[in-house]
Amino acid sequence: MWIKICGMTTADGIYAAVAARVDAIGFVFATSARQVTAGQAAQLAALAPPEMLKIAVTQHPLQMKVDEICRILKPNVFQTDVEDLRELTIPSSIAVLPVVRFGRKLPYPMPTRIVFEGPYSGVGELADWSQAAELARQTEVILAGGLTVQNVAEAIAVVRPFGIDVSSGVESTAGVKDPQKIYDFVQAARAAALRLE
Repeated sequence: MWIKICGMTTADGIYAAVAARVDAIGFVFATSARQVTAGQAAQLAALAPPEMLKIAVTQHPLQMKVDEICRILKPNVFQTDVEDLRELTIPSSIAVLPVVRFGRKLPYPMPTRIVFEGPYSGVGELADWSQAAELARQTEVILAGGLTVQNVAEAIAVVRPFGIDVSSGVESTAGVKDPQKIYDFVQAARAAALRLE
C-alpha cells in the first residue's frame, strides 16, 4: 500500500513520516492551514531521505507559482486538479499527479494514476468510496479525503486503492501533524492492505 502524508509544516511531522517509512510527503501551496512557501517546503524536504517522494500540492496555481515551486523545492511530483494541467507547463523531469474530484466530469483518457477526493481538499470530507472503487478497477487510485485511523481499513477494503493520502486525519490541530497518529494510521493501513492479499 502506497502511503502519502500530505500538508507537512513541521520538522516533527517529517521525522514521524520518515520513521513510519511512508512513500511520499506532500507540501501544500494552496490556501489552507497547511500552506507553506517554496522555501519552507525545501527546508523541510531536506530532512527526508532522497528516496521519499516530495510532492508539491496545488490547486488552480498560476504558471509563475508553478515555476517558483519547481525551481526552489524541486519536487519529484507535481499534484494539482486535472483541469489545471491543460493550462500549465510542468518540467518534464517532474512527474504529474492529477486530482480527480467527486462530482466533477471524469477526464478522458483516464490518467494512469490519480488522486481521488471530495469536492474540497484539507477539510476532512470523505470522498465517494463507491465511485473510487469503480475508478480503482480502471487506473491506479490514490484515495484522499477524510481518512483517519478509524476508517482507513474499511476504505482500503471497499476501494482497493493503489494508495492512500492523509492530511487532517493525522493532526493534533489544524496544520500540525501528530507523530503518534501518523504511526497508528500507517500501521492500520498496512494491516488492512495485508488482509487483501
